[in-house]
Amino acid sequence: MAEYTDPRDEGAAEDMPELSDGDEDEVDDEEQWQWMEEDSQPVTCLFCDRSLSSVAATLQHCTAEHQISLVDVIRKHNLDDYGYIKMINFIRSTKCGASCLTGLPDAPLPWESEDFLRPVLQDDPLLQTDPEELCEGLSPSACPSSGAESHDALRQRAQAAEERARSSEEALARAMDDLHKLKLLAQGLVLNAETRKSGNLGAVAELREDEDEAYFSSYGHYSIHEEMLKDKVRTESYRDFMYRNPEVFKDKVVLDVGCGTGILSMFAVRAGAKKVIAVDQSAIIYQAMDIVRSNQLEDKITLIKGRIEDITLPVEKVDIIISEWMGYFLLFESMLDSVLYARDLYLADGGSLYPDLCNISLAAVGDTQKHRDHIAFWDDVYGFNMACMKKVVVPEAAVEVVNADTLISEPTVIQMIDCNRVCLSELEFASDFCLKITNTTECTAIVGYFDIFFDKGCSNKVMFSTGPQVTKTHWKQTIFLLERPFSVQTGEELKGKITVRKNKKDPRSLFVTFDLRDRKQTYSLQ
Repeated sequence: MAEYTDPRDEGAAEDMPELSDGDEDEVDDEEQWQWMEEDSQPVTCLFCDRSLSSVAATLQHCTAEHQISLVDVIRKHNLDDYGYIKMINFIRSTKCGASCLTGLPDAPLPWESEDFLRPVLQDDPLLQTDPEELCEGLSPSACPSSGAESHDALRQRAQAAEERARSSEEALARAMDDLHKLKLLAQGLVLNAETRKSGNLGAVAELREDEDEAYFSSYGHYSIHEEMLKDKVRTESYRDFMYRNPEVFKDKVVLDVGCGTGILSMFAVRAGAKKVIAVDQSAIIYQAMDIVRSNQLEDKITLIKGRIEDITLPVEKVDIIISEWMGYFLLFESMLDSVLYARDLYLADGGSLYPDLCNISLAAVGDTQKHRDHIAFWDDVYGFNMACMKKVVVPEAAVEVVNADTLISEPTVIQMIDCNRVCLSELEFASDFCLKITNTTECTAIVGYFDIFFDKGCSNKVMFSTGPQVTKTHWKQTIFLLERPFSVQTGEELKGKITVRKNKKDPRSLFVTFDLRDRKQTYSLQ
């Protein structure tokens, strides 16, 4: 690299290069390839045993001798850095001819597997080349793309850049989700360690309060509430239930447990409620107060900061309790516990809690690609056996959107909950299930999701599902990946047993155990 000279230094003016007037742009091919010739090292051709002097020479050789332009392939399929690396390693590992790169479909490409990220040749110069710079560095004669074709190439590059930006945003969202899970895991580890150190029940109670404080603190982040409000399936279902059944709310006193921004409380007022008491322990309650005042509803809505178990309401009884308490796999977070506490203490005879009915369903999944990416991946990591990692990876239930095309069974309901009748102890349960297989394939996972119903006393009943067959929600689905997939046949009845229980050391998290095909695996949701 040339040494930088500060133009303010004495004598620097003589060394400064003159600006081009544009005539020098018309240079020969050798000069345009010069940027790739610097620091060159021998490169083995992708399609024969010949060794070339540089990456540039290799690409020219492929075009002249094998009638394939790698740059055209990169542009045609909008390959990013990873896609380019996978393509190079695919060609080297499969020893395919140049003809295999012509006439490829847009998707799927034969090198999409993560296995092709592993280099075939050590210190392969082709892998050290930026594909974007590769395309930019070629002259019109070296890479036939002029006139309208050049415009198309620019458009394709812009589309590729947009796709990379979208991928980066998705990766950031996943990272934020993972960070939240790590925080909860750290809280659980601290709780476990401290509990072992002391048998003092007072100390344990204090730790429980600290844990709850961390839980409520997470709901003080505004992005969480933005995500929930933008979940139209969730928010519009609550709105439609209230607006379409005004007779349920007319002149009623309503309690909103875990009110967040106060959106459900305001829906209730618009539906005809006489008075709404909204309770939340997190700091979002202060924004809810401003929101209520901004909508001139402070005479109808009373907001109280605190845990429902710790406060005293300004009324003895309420006619209706509304709450959006559902967590992943329905019961994660254990917020229903607090709602049932409020029901038993404050709900008047004849009153109702909404939503009033919900269920949990399971279905079988056959997604071999996902299983390869997340489980089989550990068998060979850059040439090393890391299969022992499966013991810690498999028990982590994943919260993701499942492609409905990967479902290989009819769904089955494994638990129904009537929120007006259920006891706290019934939120831990065991249930036998039977999945009717609809496709002969490999079963790689079980997926769980829930449905919600607004039913009691409603002339216009409302429900929504969080399953993979319908519009996605922020709850997504819960995936329980199997360590070892097994074969299933169309028409087969896959029988098993599921046990759901709280983690005694972290009651807001869940343990889910499956007994399936003489195998037993416990998963954690935390």
